[in-house]
Amino acid sequence: MPAKKSKRYRSAAQVADLTKSYTLQEAVELLNKFPKAKFDETVELSFRLGVDPTQGDQMVRGTTPLPNGSGKKVRVIVFTDNVDGALAAGADHAGLADLMKKISDGWLDFDVAIATTEAMKQVRTLARVLGPKGLMPNPKAGTVTDDIAAGVKAVKAGRVEFKMDKTCNIGVGIGKRSFTPAQIAENAQTVISAVGKAKPGSFKGQYIKTIAISSSMSPGIRLAAAEYNKF
Repeated sequence: MPAKKSKRYRSAAQVADLTKSYTLQEAVELLNKFPKAKFDETVELSFRLGVDPTQGDQMVRGTTPLPNGSGKKVRVIVFTDNVDGALAAGADHAGLADLMKKISDGWLDFDVAIATTEAMKQVRTLARVLGPKGLMPNPKAGTVTDDIAAGVKAVKAGRVEFKMDKTCNIGVGIGKRSFTPAQIAENAQTVISAVGKAKPGSFKGQYIKTIAISSSMSPGIRLAAAEYNKF
């Protein structure tokens, strides 16, 4: 017996043929017509990659600024001895030994952790706590830096990180339903380009297999291969 579709899915299916693929512009316009939830939903791109996750040199990850921001209030902590400087730069919390103890005791009320190079010598001991949550500072993600002000500003302005999971999928928030279609399309194109440029040099074959765009409460709309087959 086929699974029963939700009312929201059936409403969306009246707007778009969800079995088809669309250009990015068409997909964004269709998403804008879908029924909205009572909260400002996050808009997300979902990638399916063709790389081999068992090969260490085919891991895909990176960061990119969103030209129109993420629409999300990002809570940032900074591991540093220069607490005043970090707070002045816009960090929500800053410190080193005291902040590390607070986290060891179970506090994880933040979205991004930044650390200076020197602080990382101690912060590495929190890898078992922060790593599984995706909160561990990492040079490749731009979260290990000695330019605290620039690091905090970039994250607060809407820089997003993407990282492939063990099943070769990537999910990236690119804005909110309250954004205009043009803003969502611009952010989406930026992320697609960033993921495309992160293609491992050793990989041969079809890199990006599929991309879909959706909001928190909507079904996904598949993008046409022409939007990404150049990568």
